[in-house]
Formats: sequence, structure tokens, C-alpha cells
Amino acid sequence: MAAVTRGGWEFYGRGERVRGCRNFLLLAKASSTGFAAAAAPLRSLLSPINWNGTEILRRRQLEMSLNLLQNGTLDEVKKIVSILNEAEVPPEDVVEVVVSPPFVFLPLVKSLLRSDFSVAAQNCWVRRGGAFTGEISAEMLINSNIPWVIVGHSERRLLLNESNEFVGDKVAYALLQGLKVIACVGETLEQRESGSTMNVVAAQTKAIADRVSHWENIVLAYEPVWAIGTGKVATPAQAQEARSVNGANCEEQAAQPDVDGFLVGGASLKPEFIDIIKSATVKKK
Repeated sequence: MAAVTRGGWEFYGRGERVRGCRNFLLLAKASSTGFAAAAAPLRSLLSPINWNGTEILRRRQLEMSLNLLQNGTLDEVKKIVSILNEAEVPPEDVVEVVVSPPFVFLPLVKSLLRSDFSVAAQNCWVRRGGAFTGEISAEMLINSNIPWVIVGHSERRLLLNESNEFVGDKVAYALLQGLKVIACVGETLEQRESGSTMNVVAAQTKAIADRVSHWENIVLAYEPVWAIGTGKVATPAQAQEARSVNGANCEEQAAQPDVDGFLVGGASLKPEFIDIIKSATVKKK
């Protein structure tokens, strides 16, 4: 996954500085002709998207988002937080770390986690609260001082049938309420093997772009569904297009010119996740 701009990071539009996408994971670095860092077919598919004149440049720090998924008991989550709190990791100007525990542990993790790390929810609903049993609203997260939320994760797209349009609506609503959003896009193994990766990712991205006018609080995370938990790992060369990260390949992946962050799933439950965070230092070498 790659990343781009935030608050004080530089963004350029047509002849003037503008505010643009906070981070782009995979789809990093764009020029006036489209995404320079993405493969040519993807650039051509994304070029019609209205980015409000924004040209995206690489950001200065890496984004490390640790998604604990539906895992962990109270004691296990406390142990993970303890390991994170004691770890010697690069400073905030090198890496931004966001930890995403299950909903029931959000208050606990927020209260225990070191101050230079942030907390994210794993999902939120598409509109204000109401008769939506089991869902969490963006307003609830804001009220609980949770700054980040993950939206459009592959498991919700595939298992809960969340469409591109629905995910786009959720991103837009979360932003409107003041949340920062990690918006996931990515293709399945079947889609990849059929050669439709670029079309799938472009359609998912466009559904968000059609509903969002300001990108400074969005991380667009490319999530190669075919690589998640399968043992399939992209080579460094493939990492410019798609990747799955673990402790063994994190430094090599982070060293790629257009890889600017990782959304870590299963590996966040293992000691190797500290090595993944530390891999951010390769950008400073």
C-alpha cells in the first residue's frame, strides 16, 4: 500500500497550491495527466475522475494502519497495546501509526495507547443513528473522540455485499461528520486472474471521487484481496501495483518508490508488526 499528503503536506493543482487527498495507498503520485505512479491502464481509467484540479505528490511520512479485525480478548488486546507502547519506533515525522481494534475495545485502546499513535474504528454506518441494529454511527465515533474509521474493507464488500456506491456514500458521510477515513479498494483473485484489476479499482475509486470534493482527510488504501491471508506475496516489482506485507518483506516493500504505507491485517496480531512499523525508516536512507 502507498500513501500521500496531509495537512501541511504539499499539494498542487493547476498552477496553484490546493488541498487534496490526505494519503494515497498504492495510487500515489499523480501528474496533470493522471496517476503517474500507477500502471498506465489504471492512469487512463482514473483520468476522467474529478480530482478538483489536484495533482497528488508523495507524502513525507509512511502510514501504518494496524487492523486487528475480529480478533483478540481483553487481555490479548491489552498485550498488543503494551507491546506498541514499549516499542522503539520511528518518530511521527517518519511514520503515522493508526490502530484499529474491534468496536468493544475502542475506548480501552484509546485510553491506554501512547499519545503519538491514533485509533480507528473498523467501520461506521452510512447515515445518522436510527433503526440499524448492530451498526455504529459516525456521530458515535466523534462523540467518543475516535478520529479515524476504516470504510469499504474487502470483507464487508464481499461478505456483506457493500456496493461501490454504498461505500462511497459511507466515506462521504464519515467525512462530513469530521472523521478521517481509510477507504479500501482492491480486487479479488478471480478478478485479478481475469485481468480486470484496473477496471475494478478504478470503479471503486470513482464511486468515492463522485461523492467527495475534498481529499485531505482520506487515505485510499489498495487492498489486494487475493493476497490477504493466502500466503501469496507480491514481488518488489509488483509492489508498485499490488502488495501484501509481512515482517519478512516489509523493508523491501517500503523501499519501493511508490509504496508509502501499509494497512496491516493478520500480521498486526504477531510480534512482526513492530518490524513493519520500523520499516518506515528506509524512506529516510
